[in-house]
Amino acid sequence: MRELSLHILDIVTNAIEAEANRVIIGIRESQADDTLIIRVRDNGRGMPEELVKKVSDPFVTTRTTRAVGMGISLAKHATLAAKGAFDLKSTLGKGTELWMRFRLNCLNRVPLGDMAETVVNLIIGTPDLHLAYHHRTDKGDFLFDSYWILARMAENNWTLYQTMAPASEYIRQNLVKIDSVG
Repeated sequence: MRELSLHILDIVTNAIEAEANRVIIGIRESQADDTLIIRVRDNGRGMPEELVKKVSDPFVTTRTTRAVGMGISLAKHATLAAKGAFDLKSTLGKGTELWMRFRLNCLNRVPLGDMAETVVNLIIGTPDLHLAYHHRTDKGDFLFDSYWILARMAENNWTLYQTMAPASEYIRQNLVKIDSVG
């Protein structure tokens, strides 16, 4: 994938398919430490330990619609190509946590991409999902909670689609304020 935000989109989509109704996306960028850390946690049904050990194999999937599952294996490859580290933990009945650490200034690191678009698309696709997005840099941090959208919709009598453009712009403006490398 050309952007890390697309990996995040895929990972959260997997969480939704695993019946998660709450997902937390955490991103930490540090120029001082030369690190980019992405963490995605969900409260879905989780995976057995045997599956966690094999899930980064592209030919292992729990889906019945196709025989391959490239998302996790591609995310792990992108991490390792950027001299990073990858970890996946899951507990049956409790959820899954995926963690990726990249060298921020590694030439092989793909760009973070458009997190505003990723967050908005996840909300449009699953409006009943409680999605929290926390982004921290050396210059500050930003927290976006999908419940904010529900409040704006109620206050302004807007539809979900009328709320998405202001939400996307709000996310973008706040990422600029904290100097995200995107």
